[in-house]
Amino acid sequence: MTVLSVEDLRISYRSRGEWREVVHNISFSIQRGEMLAFVGESGSGKTTTAQAIIGLLADNARRDAGRIVLNGQVISDWSDKRLNRLRGVSISLVPQDPGNSLNPVKTIGQQVEEILRLHQSLSAAERRQQVLNLLAKVGLSHPEQRFDQYPHQLSGGMKQRVLIAIAIALQPDLIIADEPTSALDVTVQKRILDLLDILRRESGTAVLFVTHDLALAAERADRIMVFRQGEIQEQGATETIVQRPQHPYTRQLLHDLLDAPLGLAAARHRPLATPAIRVEGISKRFSLGKQALQALDSVSFEVRRGSTHALVGESGSGKSMTARALMGLVRKPGVVSAERLEVLGRDVLTLSARGWRALRGNDIAMVLQDPRYALNPVQSIQTQLEEALTLHQRLSRRARAEAVKDAIAAVGLDLPVLSRYPGELSGGMGQRVMIALALLNNPKVLIADEPTSALDARLRNQILELLVEQCAQRQMAMLLISHDLPLVAAHCDRVLVMYQGRQVDEMPARALPSATHPYTRTLWTCRPNAHTYGQMLPTLDRTLDFTETAHGDR
Repeated sequence: MTVLSVEDLRISYRSRGEWREVVHNISFSIQRGEMLAFVGESGSGKTTTAQAIIGLLADNARRDAGRIVLNGQVISDWSDKRLNRLRGVSISLVPQDPGNSLNPVKTIGQQVEEILRLHQSLSAAERRQQVLNLLAKVGLSHPEQRFDQYPHQLSGGMKQRVLIAIAIALQPDLIIADEPTSALDVTVQKRILDLLDILRRESGTAVLFVTHDLALAAERADRIMVFRQGEIQEQGATETIVQRPQHPYTRQLLHDLLDAPLGLAAARHRPLATPAIRVEGISKRFSLGKQALQALDSVSFEVRRGSTHALVGESGSGKSMTARALMGLVRKPGVVSAERLEVLGRDVLTLSARGWRALRGNDIAMVLQDPRYALNPVQSIQTQLEEALTLHQRLSRRARAEAVKDAIAAVGLDLPVLSRYPGELSGGMGQRVMIALALLNNPKVLIADEPTSALDARLRNQILELLVEQCAQRQMAMLLISHDLPLVAAHCDRVLVMYQGRQVDEMPARALPSATHPYTRTLWTCRPNAHTYGQMLPTLDRTLDFTETAHGDR
């Protein structure tokens, strides 16, 4: 039975008064219980196509043509009010951006309860129990405590799991999962995808899985559609796409996946002896009424100038909290304590507001997990990059323009991006702008919170190569927060493994494949194993000449 059918879909975006088509004549269908994966680089049109299906295109977007049929009903011309009757019941969306999708003034329990209250006749006690069951299903620890928390008290990965709980609550006919696991570590990623598989098998739920991770698509999807610049390059059964790719772009994606590092990289440089970051015994405790949650528990490490130190572990393990404490961004209701918390020799726990402004402006920079929180929505990318330079360097107009162009090119973006606004960028493009912004003023310390989570395999490796090279050339220290263990193993010097606020393992990063700690081994073995699929592939021409042209809009 066909759950969803899309015929000749065309979508345009308006920019500076002009409409430009970014999705070109897309057609496909999804059967009951099937998972169809959209794969392709950021900006290829995957998310825009998914948003059009559920009637949630951006304000500056329009559907120019095409029919959308759900369970035999043509819904493409339905009003937003009419579509609301379907959302959550027949069709659910797990959005790419968890931060903008949860109400900041409602508790997690209230927001998950809402969909049950609207569509089921349950008592308050029954609803609460069902919410707790859903939170536990998606892998959130301490569901009773999470029930009363607000979104700002959760990590990005934890918020993503809340949205997944809302999406699966009523077992809809179709779930559109837009990068649902990009902010999750491999153990939780596996749990979520296993849960979707159970829904498909037991309830016949169809899943449209939007991802930049070809390994995940190859592992989970029944069929794959390859997007590039708003067009379908190739589609078919997963085994066929992986074993016998026909289009040069698909072959290039597979090359990128199979050539991804496996943790065997040798040390490239010798870091300075002086630590740029020194953390000893950092702890943080949350109070939730009569309950308490230990978010950090006596974590210690140091990062030397010219080196890269990774923090890995599942979402909610305290990685981002540690980074935010180092940046002076942790405020009440939590209380941070530490025997030592130093950046470039300065005690950040006692630093004045003036001292923080000087430190953040000249010496330390951060790449946030979600670029939508850090970029000004009403300024062009060029204006924001030039302003960052103007604040801290005296340069001529020409020199500023050249520096901005060099920064954008270094992160793999085309120059037309400079004239766009943040709302016109895909998540991956926004993330690369944030990296360019962070490196503009030559910081001595870079804290990078999941800087490549929204990028495909090729760009992940390119960006980490760039950041590691910058560390070596500038003797910059980088604290990298990531759940991508192969990437960490290939590019970092050391790695600290965290679990429920505690450090459970630490080692040279290239030793990750042979780690002996049970939790570290679990993280390593749960990752999607691209090379399983590589063994099925025919020998591909490694001299394949494929030159990438300009990125699409979405």
